[in-house]
Amino acid sequence: MIAAQDKLFDLFHESLARGTFVKLTLSRPRDPAADMKNVFLRPVQLKDGFRVAFTYRHGTKDIFKNLLPAAALTEVATLLSASFLCANLFTTERTAELVIRADGSARIAVRKPAHGEAPSLEHDRTKARSILPTEAWLRELGVTLPDGRVREAMADKFRQINQFVEVLRPLLVEAFAQGAAAPLTVVDMGCGKGYLTFAVSQLLEQMSFVGSRVVGVEARPDLVEETNRAAKVCGFERLHFQAGSITETALDAADALIALHACDTATDDALARGIGAGARLLVVSPCCHKELRPRIVPPPMLAPALRHGIMLEREAEFATDALRAALLEWAGYEAKVFEFISTEHTAKNLMIAAVKRRQRGDNDGEPAARVRDLAAFYGVQEQRLAALLGFKLTAEVSPKPAAPSHG
Repeated sequence: MIAAQDKLFDLFHESLARGTFVKLTLSRPRDPAADMKNVFLRPVQLKDGFRVAFTYRHGTKDIFKNLLPAAALTEVATLLSASFLCANLFTTERTAELVIRADGSARIAVRKPAHGEAPSLEHDRTKARSILPTEAWLRELGVTLPDGRVREAMADKFRQINQFVEVLRPLLVEAFAQGAAAPLTVVDMGCGKGYLTFAVSQLLEQMSFVGSRVVGVEARPDLVEETNRAAKVCGFERLHFQAGSITETALDAADALIALHACDTATDDALARGIGAGARLLVVSPCCHKELRPRIVPPPMLAPALRHGIMLEREAEFATDALRAALLEWAGYEAKVFEFISTEHTAKNLMIAAVKRRQRGDNDGEPAARVRDLAAFYGVQEQRLAALLGFKLTAEVSPKPAAPSHG
């Protein structure tokens, strides 16, 4: 863990010295019940000189501090040792993610930058948003009023749109070279009224993915008609909505597939469709985990706890998404599971993001064994994504040869 932490601190210190520091986020509290949920760092220029601004995000309030660079390094080290398990550093030269595991070990992943310019150093600047409330499509979809103000009832939705864009931006950078010559095809399965589909289309344009096409798939024809009307009125020429279901919509190829809040096994259907279409990036937010709850055979050590319905429900959610992540790893993807928006806005705030890294594993390799071990722990013999990918959760046992006859 020390080597990985030292690497993060070296990169942080270097970015402060070179003026390339953009932001640093600390997340995943060591104690899930802790009141402090996140800490956000950014550079600021005060009358007394350069400082690092800390925002300590608690359940009901924020606390602010401005520290000198040396003190900021010490504070980050203390917070990682005592309070948090994950750190994400963003500079104009690179991004770095430090993850501390339950056993105390850690890994650090250093990737291409998600930000091309140094941030503003104004201390009391207006919060920058990727999607401004003055966008015409927000008005057409009823998020904002004609004068550009966000409707009171849509404040959470507007916040969710911007949060999703900030989550998706670095994932696109990680999966594809920003501004690549080849345009992307992005499919949003079960897109509903298209709030996030419009946001994706605008984000691709901002990131110079020229000529990219975005397709929203929605089962309700009236919503499809409305979103296509809004796209035409607002000049989104390469954004199209079509009526259809996740399982039946024609999908020959896709560079990225998104499915947010697809109910129960619809998330598995979407993941399988994306894998089958060769998508390099998959982004899903699971909802309504019903499939595994009646199929779980409680492990002996958990049986007393899982006799309570609410505990079994939550354990089924965990088991379902853990199996999905493990199956994605077997299928050749690097999977991440994280909270993408605060629970005060939606209870279903888990996101699974996966980037294609290699070919699918074989049925006897280590990734396959991890999937089967997890399924065996919960006594699960069938799961939708496994079935769609042709993965057998229970290993086939070859029959023993018959004993030789001595008659």
